[in-house]
Amino acid sequence: MTAWLLFVLAILVWVVARQTSAVVAATELDSLKNQRSLLEAQRAQLLRRIRSAESRAVLIPRAESLGLRLPADSEIVILPAPTGEGR
Repeated sequence: MTAWLLFVLAILVWVVARQTSAVVAATELDSLKNQRSLLEAQRAQLLRRIRSAESRAVLIPRAESLGLRLPADSEIVILPAPTGEGR
């Protein structure tokens, strides 16, 4: 009889340990999900800042402050991309 009691007690201890481990893992997973959400928000903010910095509204005044100017239409030369036939 005591052997069965010890066996049942051991099983119950194992179940409690397993449940505790699952709770700890779930808490860690939740923390990692929150961290990922924060990093994705930060990435989106950085991408918005990059797009804003690439805009003509930002680049033209910055270039003019450096003494550069926009070329006239007659000064723009469009070079064709080389084809593989002339080799």
